[in-house]
Amino acid sequence: MTIDAEALLRRLFDAALAAADPKVCLPPHLIPLARAPIAGRTVVLGAGKAAASMAAAVEQVWAEHAPDAALEGLVVTRYGHGCPTDRIEVVEASHPVPDDAGRDAARRILDLARSLGPDDRAIALISGGGSALLAAPADGVSLDDKQAVTNALLKSGATIHAMNAVRKHLSAIKGGRLAAAVAPAALHAFLISDVPGDDVDVIASGPTVPDPSTLAEARAVLAAYGITPPDAIARALADPRFETPKPNNPIFARVSTVMVARPQASLEAAATAARAAGVTPVILGDAIEGEAREVAIVMAGIAAQIARHGQPAPAPAVLLSGGETTVTVRGSGRGGRNAEFLCAFAATLGRRCGDVAGRIAAVACDTDGIDGTEDNAGALLLPGDLARAEAAGVDLEGRLANNDGYGAFEALDRLLITGPTLTNVNDFRAVLVLA
Repeated sequence: MTIDAEALLRRLFDAALAAADPKVCLPPHLIPLARAPIAGRTVVLGAGKAAASMAAAVEQVWAEHAPDAALEGLVVTRYGHGCPTDRIEVVEASHPVPDDAGRDAARRILDLARSLGPDDRAIALISGGGSALLAAPADGVSLDDKQAVTNALLKSGATIHAMNAVRKHLSAIKGGRLAAAVAPAALHAFLISDVPGDDVDVIASGPTVPDPSTLAEARAVLAAYGITPPDAIARALADPRFETPKPNNPIFARVSTVMVARPQASLEAAATAARAAGVTPVILGDAIEGEAREVAIVMAGIAAQIARHGQPAPAPAVLLSGGETTVTVRGSGRGGRNAEFLCAFAATLGRRCGDVAGRIAAVACDTDGIDGTEDNAGALLLPGDLARAEAAGVDLEGRLANNDGYGAFEALDRLLITGPTLTNVNDFRAVLVLA
């Protein structure tokens, strides 16, 4: 059996995206709401890279199942991730570092939430990216302060759990505070997970759910990564007034939370597509974390084990994984964590697995279509690319040392550019081992 490695890897990525498409995964959960009229208003509030497409799905469900019912709202998404809507306003703002547009949108969302009464209901559409997009600094904290800390955390190698423990305590809307603003109205929250473990309090920094993290933990994160915050942030993180709402707080009495898409479902969809192609899938995990280059070394070792020994599965096989790796930025190159992963993966194959490297291919992409702050979703590595890199003078080890995964795969013409996918279930990696 001859396998077109590039076509198969793209097919697996497409299957993963399709499983997380809001038009597919959200309507079954919305239809009962649309069919249950209420005396008051239905207001949609949301944030994240999938917020606009989720809002469009809400409008479509209402058009089909409650055409005469009123519907209004506001969601904020990343620049370039909007889509047409009629009744729910879509605002675009900056990610991963917040800007004025995100701050203004967050304030308007809070105002809408506070306008609701006990006969009203809110529908919250929450997806990854909402932490930066819902930029409503707490009292006494400026947007400049938040930008400085966000930049420092992004470059530090901090996990998303650690980053969001800090961001929740510096916000007027995250860490359960949107739910506080909505109360006493009913709140129906629908989430698309982009975090390892699917922790609802970490997705977009948990604006609608209780926050188990504490001010002390937020301070410890900054200390652990050697970040000295601006004075206003140091004061805020030492002030008990900035503690977030905790479980059993009555503001959550009328809140329901439903996860409509998660990384594991996307990996399972990719596994189904692999089996249809005659390739054995091995799902390594949907919550893999760690430095991208370290994760790459492990993945290369497992791929080589399959190629050499037929374990843990005989070739042809594909290793599937998700989660969120991190990059500690020390160089001046371009590239997000997926390009970094694949550059390290390629370098490891060349350094340690030369006898089987020609049978191994891989794709690593962010499911939102944007790897870090670049224009690519990720990149591909195909059989023969190591030889092509050597012939073209592309020094993979040197590129990796400079955090220049983007430049490495641009030189090889292996960047995968999809544009915004309008969903977000975090990283997708597929490592294909040919027979």
